[in-house]
Amino acid sequence: MVTYDCLIVGGGPAGLTAAIYLERFLRSTIVVDAGGSRALWIPTSHNHAGFPDGITGPALLERMRGQAVRYGTEFRDAKIDTLAQDGDGFVASASGETVRARTVLLATGATNHRPPLVDAALHDAAVAKGLLRYCPVCDGYEVQEDRVAVLGSDAHGVAEALFIRHYSARVTLLPALFSELGADDRAALGEAGIEVIEPPMTAIAFEDETVRVTLADDRVLEFDTLYPALGTHANSRLASELGLDLVDNGCIPRGDHLATAIPGVWAAGDVVDGLDQISVAMGQAAIAATAIHNWLPKRAGR
Repeated sequence: MVTYDCLIVGGGPAGLTAAIYLERFLRSTIVVDAGGSRALWIPTSHNHAGFPDGITGPALLERMRGQAVRYGTEFRDAKIDTLAQDGDGFVASASGETVRARTVLLATGATNHRPPLVDAALHDAAVAKGLLRYCPVCDGYEVQEDRVAVLGSDAHGVAEALFIRHYSARVTLLPALFSELGADDRAALGEAGIEVIEPPMTAIAFEDETVRVTLADDRVLEFDTLYPALGTHANSRLASELGLDLVDNGCIPRGDHLATAIPGVWAAGDVVDGLDQISVAMGQAAIAATAIHNWLPKRAGR
C-alpha cells in the first residue's frame, strides 16, 4: 500500500494551496475532500487579489484543483470516517478505502450557523442572488447604502451590525430568537443609528430581489440583504478524535508554523482560530506545507 508524504483533509482553498506547494516540493500528496467547502457558496468574490472582475467560488476551486492535479496530487472525493496515529505515521478510512501517510494537514474548514425559518433550497438560492450573505469582511463593499438586516441578538450580532454600519447608514439588528442586549450594546447601536427590532421573527421570504421579514406583531420589514450573525463551528471532529485540544467554536489553536500539538499534524484555513478569509487560508497553507516539507527529513529515509 502506498504511504503518502502528506494526507490533506479538505479540498478548499487551504487544502488545495497546500497540495500545490507540497507537490512542487516533490512530496507525494493525496487530498480527501467531502465537497463541503464554504467557497462553493461564493457567487462572486471581488476581494481576492488577481481577479479585479471577480471570480466565483466554484471557478476558483476548479482552477486550484486543476493546478494541483497538474503537479501530481491525487484526489479522493470522499469523507474520512476515522483518522488515527499508526506507528510513525497516520492511517485514515475514507468511504471504505484505507489511506496511509507520514503527515496530515487538517484543512476541514468551518460551517455557518444558518438562519432559522429558511429551508435548504431557498437558502442556497438566496445566497446565489446576494440576498443572504455571511461575510461582511468579504462583501461589505457590495452593500453600500443598501437596507441591511443583521440577524443576531448577542455580542456577535452587535459587532457585525456596527461593522456593516461603516458601509451603510441603513442597518437594522433583528433578534435571532430573543433580544439579549445590555445597556452598553444598546448605547453603541443607538449612537451608530442602528435600529433594534424587539419582536421575534415568524417568517423570512426572499422575493423580487427583496428580503421580507415578518415579525410576531405582524409587521413586515423589507431589506436588500440579510447577514446572519449566528456564528460558526469548526469542522474539527477528526482533530478531536486525534486528541487535540480545541478553542472557541471548536477551532484548532494556531501553533508554530501551523503545527498542532501532535507531531506530524498541521492545520490551516477556517478550522484554525483566526480570520476566516480565502487569502488567510492560502497563506496558512503555504506556511504549513513548507513546514511539512522541512519536517519530513526527520523521518528515516525521507
